[in-house]
Amino acid sequence: MCKVLKVSSSGYYYWRKHPVGARQQNQNQFVNHIRRVHGKSQSRYGSPRIADELREQGVKASRNRIARLMRKVGIRSIMYKKYRVQTTESNHYYPVANNVLNREFTADKPGQKWVSDITARAAPLYRHWSGLALPNRDFGSGRPKSGWLGYER
Repeated sequence: MCKVLKVSSSGYYYWRKHPVGARQQNQNQFVNHIRRVHGKSQSRYGSPRIADELREQGVKASRNRIARLMRKVGIRSIMYKKYRVQTTESNHYYPVANNVLNREFTADKPGQKWVSDITARAAPLYRHWSGLALPNRDFGSGRPKSGWLGYER
């Protein structure tokens, strides 16, 4: 059996003869306390909150020891990111174009009012960015226009 388990025979008999040590029993008790508090918090508490909770219950343990034991047995807190609305970054010093249309999209003749969209792609490894402006609607004729304007900064 020692060959199959790849252990020495003296190590096997030492393990059979000696019970679990006091330190290991103490750690197992701590892990049970940690699991209980972690389960009671619906897996949301991390080591600081678990340490506070155990301290309130009269169990003495440092946050670092609890964190180490949690890592050892694979207990992790569930972290939810707060929902954050992603909007346009308006805190900048770039020039802002005037609102000439003022949401009046009707035109008397073709070619009077044009709108477009700008798609900017930042290259993660380079210090420049390129954009693509696509004029897509002439409100005088009411039909999409073809063509594109490209620029690079």
